[in-house]
Amino acid sequence: MTASPVGHLQDRVAIVTGAGSGIGRATAIALAHAGAHVLGVGRRADALRETAARHPAIMALPADITADGTPQAVIDAATDCWGRLDVLVNNAGATAVMPLAETDAERVAGLMALNVLAPSLLAHAALPHLRTHRGTIINISSTYGHSPLPGAAHYAASKAALEQLTRSWALELAADGIRVNALAPGPTESEALTAAGLPDTVVEQIKQDEATRIPLGRRGRPEEVAAWIVHLADPAATWITGQIITVDGGLELT
Repeated sequence: MTASPVGHLQDRVAIVTGAGSGIGRATAIALAHAGAHVLGVGRRADALRETAARHPAIMALPADITADGTPQAVIDAATDCWGRLDVLVNNAGATAVMPLAETDAERVAGLMALNVLAPSLLAHAALPHLRTHRGTIINISSTYGHSPLPGAAHYAASKAALEQLTRSWALELAADGIRVNALAPGPTESEALTAAGLPDTVVEQIKQDEATRIPLGRRGRPEEVAAWIVHLADPAATWITGQIITVDGGLELT
């Protein structure tokens, strides 16, 4: 799968959360190359500026999407700037290594706030605009949204919740012409493991172990995932909704 040709999303407006690195950055750039105006959202202003510097159609908005009022402010920023909203990519998320014996209420709540509640509130705020333009919501799940992950069950549960939201919203919003899909990447090169607070040595060991278990023999690249997101955002994908598309090098088959 390659990204949609330049112009397929001409003059469409997209919001990408978690746009400061990894899949989010690659997605913002790919959508911009396909012709869209892109609002890249994330907590780290410096990282967002680096993303925006990659294409003039990307505008950076530093924001914590879990903060009160921020989801509506994000949607308002895009519509105030470009007058419409066509694509919402709920990519921001966190990974948490948390065995049951170490379960902590505050960490679980934070995980659910970012991985489940924030996408829900962003979709809620975006809904009037998506109805007007028959837009689309793309939620970024994980292979572990439908496969067990010992030692990180709450992360897997949060992604399972996002996948069920995807299916339910797809049915709920079909009459409005709004398509809702999810992409479930396998282990992909990003800063997620480091951001989870793991030491570098542990991160490298996890990466090696993952690559060994993936049938295609390697971790994914953010650009490979972004290409599928752009495809789902493309207006030509008019008959795809309610799907969880796994892009993981065959990991879920093992």
